[in-house]
This record gives sequence, structure tokens and C-alpha cells, in this order.
Amino acid sequence: MSSIIFSIVSIYVFIVMGYLAKHSFKEQIDDKTITLLNVYFLQVFLTFWGLLIHPVDITLLYAPSIYLAIVIIALIASAVFAHKLFKHKKEYSIAMVAAIIGNTGNLGIPLNIAIFGEASIPYTTVVNLVNVFVVYTIGVYFYSRGSFDVKRSLANIVKLPILWAAIAAITLSVYGYKPSETVMNMLMMGAYASMTMQLFLFGIYLYGTKIKEINTTLISWVVGFKFVLLPLLAFLLLYNITLDPMIKGVIFIELLMPLAVANVNLASLYDCEPKIVTALVFISSVLFLGVIFIGVEVLNYL
Repeated sequence: MSSIIFSIVSIYVFIVMGYLAKHSFKEQIDDKTITLLNVYFLQVFLTFWGLLIHPVDITLLYAPSIYLAIVIIALIASAVFAHKLFKHKKEYSIAMVAAIIGNTGNLGIPLNIAIFGEASIPYTTVVNLVNVFVVYTIGVYFYSRGSFDVKRSLANIVKLPILWAAIAAITLSVYGYKPSETVMNMLMMGAYASMTMQLFLFGIYLYGTKIKEINTTLISWVVGFKFVLLPLLAFLLLYNITLDPMIKGVIFIELLMPLAVANVNLASLYDCEPKIVTALVFISSVLFLGVIFIGVEVLNYL
């Protein structure tokens, strides 16, 4: 249990540092510049490193297929109800997509290792791969829709280099490409710089964010969807299929992850209320400290 707590708390160090940096230097720190550097440059290294560190095995695709099916069902359910609850365009965009973009990488992978051991790595890797595509297709589209029309939002998906980097990395992996140690070290440097910058950016946006000013309906919807409806949907589906308990557990835990910092990146990039999104990520991250222990107990029934 201590390893789970350490896995969660360790990443919060950089968030605090980002908050303190913004508190100390105020407007000298340009939030948008950091976002652009991270999304358009450093995350390309993160994508290649994450997808090439373990070979993509076609036989492992069952787990991410189930994960994707649950996400799509959740998205359809969200579309039915969010449209009625949120009339403001940007709030609707956030309500549609924030809860399904979880922190399956930076937090999900080490947490699953802590719970299931290193045998979970291949499954967490391919589930995180699917989440990358969810973030940079569905996520980009809906966060763009907060500010742009459908045509521009679809164009924004194509413009992001991360999506093309992911396709290139998967293609190389499928064809058996194994990067040299020198190449992997270079990719790892960029990857860790990207992850650190994401956490810094989260801390920067936390500064000045006032949770009490956010629509309480939006908070309730996102938190309820993330920690009640999505896990319930996942449990019902996983309970009724025949699959290795560890794989079921990996899928369930990955869906339980709090909102990813990638939400903040996209909200900032497309001017879709990044302060509100930051607050929602923060709230889900705090609640997760308690929710995860309930989730671990639920694994006994899958």
C-alpha cells in the first residue's frame, strides 16, 4: 500500500514547484509559451519513447479494445445528458471529454506496477497507447469546439505532430524496429522533460484558480462521471466477460485514473477555460487519493 501512496505523491512535487514558480514570478512566466513548447515539441519525444520502449504485440490488443469500447460508450452517454445540462459552449466541451481523459501514463503505469507487478507493463503500455489517440483525436476535437467550428476542430487534430509521431512509432514497432541505446537515451531525455513540464504547467495554472467560482453542476458532473459512472460501467462490462483477472484489473484501474494534465494542455492550447479545467484536474487528483483504495478493493470482485 505504501508503494501506491509513494507513486501518487511523488509526481505532486513538480506540481508544487510549478505553483511556487508562478507565485514568485507572476506574469514573467508565459503559460501559453510553455504549452506550445510542450505540445508541439517535447511531447513528440514522449510519444516515441513511450511507444518504442516496449514492442507492440498484436496479441495484447484485447485489453485496449475493451478500454476503448468503455470510453466510447461513456462518450455516447455523456453526449445524451451533457447537452441538456450545459448550454455554455465551453462548459459543454469540458463536460463531454474531461472525465474520459485520465492519467493512464504518468500515474497509471507506475500505479499498476505497484498493484500487479511488472507483468502488467505490456497491458498498461497498450492501454496508454489507446488513451494517447483518445486525447489527441476526441480530446482535441471537443476542446477545440469550445472556441472553433467543426471544420477547424477537425483540422486541429491533423495539425498536431503528436498524432503523426504516434502513428510513426507504432509502425516502427510493428515492423520490429529496436532503437539503439543512444537513440533511446535521447528520447528519454525529451520524454522526462515533457512529463516534468506538464506537471509544472499544472502547478502554474493552479495559481490563481478559484474553485468556488466554477459552476457546481460542472464539478458534480465531471467528478461523478469520473469516479461513479465510468467505474460502474467498467465494472459491469468486465464482470460479465471472461478475461485474466490481472488484465481486467489493469483496465479498471486505468479507467479510474484522475483527470490527466493533458486536459490542461488542450484547454490552454484552444482557449477552452484552462483555469476551470485545472481546477477539475486538481479536484479529481485530491479525491483520487481516497478513491484508489476503494478501487483496489473492487478488484477482488472482478
